[in-house]
Amino acid sequence: MNLFKKKIQPDKQANHALGQGFIKYTWIIKHFAFLMFLALLAVIYIANGHWADNTLREINVTAKQVKDMEYEYKNLKSLEMYRSRESQVTQAAGALGLKPAGEPPVKLEVRTSTTKN
Repeated sequence: MNLFKKKIQPDKQANHALGQGFIKYTWIIKHFAFLMFLALLAVIYIANGHWADNTLREINVTAKQVKDMEYEYKNLKSLEMYRSRESQVTQAAGALGLKPAGEPPVKLEVRTSTTKN
């Protein structure tokens, strides 16, 4: 019978050094797959944050380019509208030696004969 045997408490520092303290080696080995899964989730979480930051930077660059192109489009459109006025076209044609016609254009009419067979 073991009623009179004194239980020996092992040294607590020795238990920690041997991996027998709060987290034991056997527990780590037993749950290794789950710990690796948690590590994978952490890596994916960090990578997703970096991806989101890069995507936001690209969106901001693209928005700035779109705004610049919009300003350029409006500028070119207003310049084209100004140059397509009759007075501006006449001036540009006068530099080439062309003059506006003094008489109205002639209207041509095409007559088709309808014959029944």
